[in-house]
Amino acid sequence: MPQPATTPDRRRLQGRVVRVLAAGQVLGGLGTGAALGLGALLVAEVAGSPAWSGMSATMGTLGAALLSVPLATLALRRGRRVSLTTGAVVAVLGSLVVVVAAVAGALLPLLLGVLLVGAATSLNLQARFAATDLAAPDARARDLSLVVWATTVGAVVGPNLYEPGEDLGRALGVPPLAGGFVIAAVAQAVGALVYLVGLRPDPLLTAAADDAARTPADTSPAPRAGGLRVLRESPPARRAVLTVALSHAVMVALMSMTPVHLTGHGATMTAVGLTISLHVAGMFALSPVFGYLADRWGRRQVVLVGQALLLASLLLVLVGAESHIAVVVALVLLGLGWSASTVAGSALVVTAVEPARRPALQGVSDALMSLAGAVGGALAGPVLTLLGFGGLAGVLVVLVAVTTAVQLRPPVVTSQVTDPVT
Repeated sequence: MPQPATTPDRRRLQGRVVRVLAAGQVLGGLGTGAALGLGALLVAEVAGSPAWSGMSATMGTLGAALLSVPLATLALRRGRRVSLTTGAVVAVLGSLVVVVAAVAGALLPLLLGVLLVGAATSLNLQARFAATDLAAPDARARDLSLVVWATTVGAVVGPNLYEPGEDLGRALGVPPLAGGFVIAAVAQAVGALVYLVGLRPDPLLTAAADDAARTPADTSPAPRAGGLRVLRESPPARRAVLTVALSHAVMVALMSMTPVHLTGHGATMTAVGLTISLHVAGMFALSPVFGYLADRWGRRQVVLVGQALLLASLLLVLVGAESHIAVVVALVLLGLGWSASTVAGSALVVTAVEPARRPALQGVSDALMSLAGAVGGALAGPVLTLLGFGGLAGVLVVLVAVTTAVQLRPPVVTSQVTDPVT
């Protein structure tokens, strides 16, 4: 285990950790962005029906849910370095399975590959928490948001690689829509190398060593517990996790059906790629602003700002689903609402319990966040078919209302956590 770090050493190490995580997020965002939206189209093409298109988002988010707890457990035992590297390698494997399945025209292997690609989401989610392991209490949301922001570079460029990805697919002799997954595999492979080499010493293990050094010798270490047990015992943890999960479900459901809606109304792949790029920019570009506000203004207040932005997005879709411009604006607002809710909500997850229980809670939070997205993606396809794009937005208003009600309830204060910013 790494030795305890002095305060100056801890600050320098934290700065390097954030830089390494940011570099990994750029590469991960590039890979995810290059394949984002293509999964729905590829599944629809192989299945022969757009009704299956929602299964792409479902399997991707389900994969992230299934892998989040194992990766968090691996982080707890072996550190963030091993966990994040493992997640990137699994994502590479998943992208390659997607390409092979697309060539064979096999739907089930294709869905399995998309499920494994969900590891990219798991490691991206865990990376934001890794940024808080050594962060000062009044800078946790800021450091977390900087890592989230780093995804902007790759994630905005990625969707604009749709057409180059198609050209690459043709050059390699695979279905054109599979070309984006080739780009994703390469980007994630480089990201795995960045984590493997750069996260030395490991931030989570160093933080554990620091905590152990500050604990009096005659004091028993804080007991560890599984994430589900933490949820049962901690009302603040339940509130924070529910906020992140429901906000993510709204984003995934609307975003995953946007390419299907737009192409069904005659939009080109370039127009779809630009729309998704702007949405992703909304998700990540202003995250440092929301992180700063969460540390200074209050995390619950920023969550409520996020819910207001999500509601504005859904109402715009309700009245302007047939307008491409209205859909673009709505997708930008959707991204901004997700960003505010996720950055501030994740900071609430970090501060909901004492340090010894945080990794387990973070893993369960990521799993439930991904499961909520999987449910949103699974239901979005049938709802789109029955009610249209505007009807889907109307259904999602209910989730925004629930999240807002959760945050408007008086906060529960516990004596275990002393972080002053809530």
